[in-house]
Amino acid sequence: MAVETAAAEGPGLLQSAFVFLAAAVVSVPIAKRLGLGSVLGYLIAGALIGPFGLRLIEDPGGVLHAAEFGVVIMLFLIGLELQPAVLWKMRALVAGLGSAQVLVTGLIGTAIGMAFGLSWQMALAVGFTLSLSSTAIVLSSLRERGIAATDPGRASFGILLLQDIAIIPMLALFPLLATLPVEGGAGAGALDALPAWARPLAVIAAVAAVVLGGRLLLRPVLRWIAATRLHEIFTAAALLLVVGVALLMQTVGLSPALGAFVAGVVLADSEFRHEIEGDIEPFRGLLLGLFFISVGASIDFALMMGEPLMILGLTLLLVAVKAAVIFPLVRLFRYANGEAALVALALAQGGEFAFVLFAVTQSAGVLPPEITRPMIVVVALSMALTPLLLMLGTWLSARMLATSATPRAPEIEEGQPEVIVAGYGRFGQVTGRMLVAQGYHVSVLEHDADQVELLRGFGRKVNYGDASRSELLRLAGAETARLLVVAIDDPAKTLAIIETARREFPHLKVLSRAHDRRAAYDQLKAGVDDFERETFLAAVRLGKKTMRALGATDLEIEVAAEAFVSYDEQMLHEMYEAFHKEDFATYQRMIRDRTALEQELLQREQVATARRRAARLRGEPLPPVDGEPSDGPGTGGRAEPVC
Repeated sequence: MAVETAAAEGPGLLQSAFVFLAAAVVSVPIAKRLGLGSVLGYLIAGALIGPFGLRLIEDPGGVLHAAEFGVVIMLFLIGLELQPAVLWKMRALVAGLGSAQVLVTGLIGTAIGMAFGLSWQMALAVGFTLSLSSTAIVLSSLRERGIAATDPGRASFGILLLQDIAIIPMLALFPLLATLPVEGGAGAGALDALPAWARPLAVIAAVAAVVLGGRLLLRPVLRWIAATRLHEIFTAAALLLVVGVALLMQTVGLSPALGAFVAGVVLADSEFRHEIEGDIEPFRGLLLGLFFISVGASIDFALMMGEPLMILGLTLLLVAVKAAVIFPLVRLFRYANGEAALVALALAQGGEFAFVLFAVTQSAGVLPPEITRPMIVVVALSMALTPLLLMLGTWLSARMLATSATPRAPEIEEGQPEVIVAGYGRFGQVTGRMLVAQGYHVSVLEHDADQVELLRGFGRKVNYGDASRSELLRLAGAETARLLVVAIDDPAKTLAIIETARREFPHLKVLSRAHDRRAAYDQLKAGVDDFERETFLAAVRLGKKTMRALGATDLEIEVAAEAFVSYDEQMLHEMYEAFHKEDFATYQRMIRDRTALEQELLQREQVATARRRAARLRGEPLPPVDGEPSDGPGTGGRAEPVC
C-alpha cells in the first residue's frame, strides 16, 4: 500500500534517477560530438526534462540544492591539488586580479542597477551577486578543453578562487541592506542566537577548527583507518570529511564549498592526498553532472517566453559588462590580448552561488521576488551560454595570438643556434642539458611563463615563446639551425609545431617527444623525422631490472631487451599505414596477430643469439641459425640484429 501511495503521489527515487541518467546518456555524447562540450550537454538535458520542457522533473530546485554538493567536492579536490606553496605563489592573481574583478564589476553593476531605478541597497546586492562567475562550469570546461594548466587557465582560477572567498562577506553584509518586510520571520542560521560581536568569532573558530583539525587530528585518524586495509571505510572517511566540513561552514553562515577548499589545501601535503583524491573523484563527476542538469531544469522558460526581450537583453548586458571589465584588468597583469580575451569570455557568466545569494537576500528582505525571479533566469541562461563563450574565446585567442605584432616577452637570445628545443619541462631539460654539456649552441623556447621564471632563477637560459608561431621560431634561429627538438607534453601543440616547422622551415630536421603510440602515428603523418616515446625506454629499463630481480643472467636480459626494442620499433613503423587506412577494429586484429607472431620470433631470436654469443666467447664455430651453414672461426658470420 505504501508503494502504491508513493507511486500515486509522484515519481519515486528510481524513476527520478532513471530520468536524470537517461537524459545525461543521450544529451552529453551528442553535445560532445557537436563540439559543444559535456557541460552544455548536461544543461540541455536539464532543460528538456525540466518543468518547462517535458515535465519529467517537477521540482528542480530540490535537486539543485542537493546537487550543489558536487561543487563542494570539486573545490575540495581543487584544494588537494594546491599545496600551500603553490597557493602562495598565486597570491598576486588571487588578491590582485581577483579582488579587482569583484570590486570593479560589483560597483559597475550597482551603478547600472540604480540607473534602472533600483535603490542603492538593491542595486548593490544585485551588482555584487552578478560579479560572481560559475566555478563549476568554468573549471570543468577549462579542464575538458585542456586550458586549465595554461596562463589563461591559472588567471581564471585565481579570479574564481577570490570570488568564492568573497561570498563570505556578501553573506554576512547583505542582510544589513534590508529595506523590505521579512515574511515568516525565519532565522538565517544557527548563529542568530548569538550576539552580533560573537558571530565573527564563531566564524574564525570554525575556520581555525578546519585548519588545526586537518593538521593535528585528521592525519593520525586517516593513518589509523588506512591500517585497517578496508578500502570502502577509507572512502567513507573521505566523504565524511567533506560532508562534515561543509556542514560546519554552513552552520556558521559560510560557503560550504569554500570550507571544503580550505580542508583540501590543508591536506594537500598529506601522504593520503592521492588516495583521497582517487576515492572522491567519481562522486565529483556524477554530482557535478546532476548539478548542471538541475541548473538547466531551473530555467524558467515561461518567464522567458513572457518577457523574451527583457531576459535576453539582461543576459547579453551581463555577459558584455563582465567581459568588458575583465579584459582590461587581465591586460593590466601583463597578459597578451588573446589570453585576456579568453579569460574575459570564460568568466562572463553568472555563478551558481547567485542562486544562494538571491535566496538569502529575498528571505532577508533585501530584494523582492519580482527582481530575484528574472535574475535567476538570467544567471542560469548565462551559465548555459558558457561553453559557446569559451568556444568564441578560444577562437579569438588563437586569432589574436597569431596576428599579434608584439608577442609577450619573447626574449630570444642572439647568435646562430644549432638546435632549438621547444618545451623545457622534465623531458626537454634532460635533452637540452645533454646538448649544452657537449658544447652545442641551443636555443630554448618555453610557453609557460612561470616555468621560464623558475628556470631562470636557477641560471638557465630559457626564453618565453610559443614555438607553434613561425615568427618566434624564426627569432629563435630556425632559418639557420639544423635541428628542432619538440619536447612539450601537449600532443595537439606538438603537432602544430611540427606542421609549422615543415611548412615554414623545410630544411629543419624535426625530432619530437611522443606521448604514446597514437601520438607517434600522428607525428609521422605530420612529417616528423624521428621521435621518442616518452616512457618506452624507461619501461624497457624497468623490465630489465625486473628480469634481474627474477634471477635472469645479464646476457639473457640484454638479449631480451635488444630484441624487444628492435621488434617493437619495427612493428610501430610497419603498422603506421594500417593505423590511418584501416578501421580501428581491423587495426586491433592486425596488432593481435602481429604480437603473437613476434612473441614466437622473439623467443627464437633470444635463444639463437645467446647460443651465438656463447660460442663466440668460447672461440667455437658459430652455430647455424634457421638452417644456415655454420661459420668457421674468424669468418665473422652473419651480423647480429641491430636495434
